[in-house]
Amino acid sequence: MPKATLTISSRNYSSWSLRGWLICRMAGLDFGTEILSGDDAASRAELLHLSPSFLVPRLRHEGIVVWDTLAIAEYLTETFPAAGFLPQDMAARAHCRSISGEMHGGFVNLRSALPMNLKAFHPGFKIFNGAKVDIDRIVTIIDDCLARYDGPFLFGERPTLADAMYAPVCTRFRTYDVTLPPRAAAYRDTILRWPLMAEWAEAAAHEPDEIEELDMEF
Repeated sequence: MPKATLTISSRNYSSWSLRGWLICRMAGLDFGTEILSGDDAASRAELLHLSPSFLVPRLRHEGIVVWDTLAIAEYLTETFPAAGFLPQDMAARAHCRSISGEMHGGFVNLRSALPMNLKAFHPGFKIFNGAKVDIDRIVTIIDDCLARYDGPFLFGERPTLADAMYAPVCTRFRTYDVTLPPRAAAYRDTILRWPLMAEWAEAAAHEPDEIEELDMEF
């Protein structure tokens, strides 16, 4: 019997669920997954961008309930300090926290214009100026990290919290056929080949298409 339960919404559409799940797996947490139905109000609010406050992903562990991706990461960092969510170097830790926070609170235009959809592929997708600004900033972040820490992940040889935060954006780059410079494209491919991402994508491929409104909207 797993000692924890992670509540998520759609594997195909929910970037926050993906981030929470990656963080729990990276921690080595023994957990089961509870998937909210597309009929659940909280799940639909997240997937359809109707609510600024999401209660998924939500982790229950040994009587403690914690929600919000960064809050889950902080909790698991305290609970499983050997998980290595953050780099060992103090300056790199500060950098990792900063870009993770930037992803958590920013890039609204990208989220709205290029919602996560793992099953879709839109070659030649038209990207408007607001989303282009977000993409340019994300490419700058990736380029800077790979130049400083030598890759293949953002802070070196092992994935960290930042990689979990930026992983869903890499799926958007593929879904919407976003042209990237070589270094950012290599990072995208590294993330998409990450075994944890492959496991999530395989499960998403078999998920029923319950959220028709999202495909209709975009």
